[in-house]
This record gives sequence, structure tokens and C-alpha cells, in this order.
Amino acid sequence: MTTTRFCLVRHGETDWNAARRLQGHTDISLNARGLAQAEQMAHALKKINLAFDVLYTSDLERAAKTAKAIEQLFSTTAITNAALRERHLGALQGLTTDEAPQIEPELWKSHISRNIAEELRGGESIQQFANRINTALEEIRVQHIGKTILLVSHGGALDMMYRIASNQALEAEKAVAVPNASLNWISHNGLDWKVDAWAQTGHLEDLALDNLDL
Repeated sequence: MTTTRFCLVRHGETDWNAARRLQGHTDISLNARGLAQAEQMAHALKKINLAFDVLYTSDLERAAKTAKAIEQLFSTTAITNAALRERHLGALQGLTTDEAPQIEPELWKSHISRNIAEELRGGESIQQFANRINTALEEIRVQHIGKTILLVSHGGALDMMYRIASNQALEAEKAVAVPNASLNWISHNGLDWKVDAWAQTGHLEDLALDNLDL
């Protein structure tokens, strides 16, 4: 069987990550630490001589700027794919995890309970988000069967890819961390997905923040 491998990279840190402010589709750039993390991540890939065939990135700036460090070091060009964006968090976007329970108590309660049909007033439900990420991942896999794909995306999106690869239920509580600028590995053997390694951060000089966007 032919195996297709994915190295999944979460974007570097942003000021909103540091403030525990929910980003979703809000287009926030990397902060100074995030830019440094992107460089450290790219050099780590160079150090292990990762031979990847194609690079994909979400179109949001925090992911695209993280991918830029790879582009520069490997002299390649990323394919931008808006389907790799974070989940749209509707009315919760822009609120911190302290503000959200005060300003949107009912919405927050529904959100943290992982109600998969909750659209968060103008956002995406977990089910809609899962469908989007699953479709994007499958389209990329089919296009590059037997290849190694490097993909830069977001914490919630990578958590969803973990769920797909591990067959974890959408309703289930988050099982893994997805730190900023971490390396995460999944593969598909033509029949099934598999998680090969997750949340690698040994290449980072400082501790990285976990994702908030569920």
C-alpha cells in the first residue's frame, strides 16, 4: 500500500494567543515570539532533512507568515488554501476566555460543552468545521498520494485533523495539545489514517502555548 504522509504545523504565537483571546477567522499576525518560533520550526525541518513534496498554508496571516519561514529556508512556494482556516467562532471571536463567560454566557456554555450543532451566532458549528477540514484534507491527500505534505494551519484545525486520524468523536473532550509552531505527523496508507507523532516542540527555545480555538 502507498503511504501519504503529512507534517502538520501550527502557526507561531500571536498577541491574541498570549492574551487568551479567541481568534477564529480574525486575521491576527504573529508577534515577535511567533516569528522566532517560525524560524526555529523551519530550521528544525532543515535539520532532519525533511524531503517534502508540497507546502500548503491557510490564507490567514498568522499561518502564511509561519509558512514564509519555510518558503525562505527551502526556496519553495506555499499553496494557499482558505479551507485550512481556523473554525469561525462567530460572536465569540475577539473575546478572551475570561470575557466570554461574562459577555456571552449561554453561547460560551454551549461552546465548551462541545455542542456540535452550535454555530455561535454567525460562526461555524463543530460539525460544519469538521466537514470543511475533512474535505480539505482528503482533497490534498488524493492530489498527492504517496507524497510527503507539509501543511501550516491552526490549533483547532489541527485538533480536528487529529480527531480524523485517530477516529476521535467530535463530541469528545480535547485529547491532545496543539502548541504554537509544533510539528504533528499523520499518515494515510490508502485505507486508514494514523497518528504517527504529535505536539513535537523540542525545536523551540521557550514553552509554546496550547490552542484555545476549539
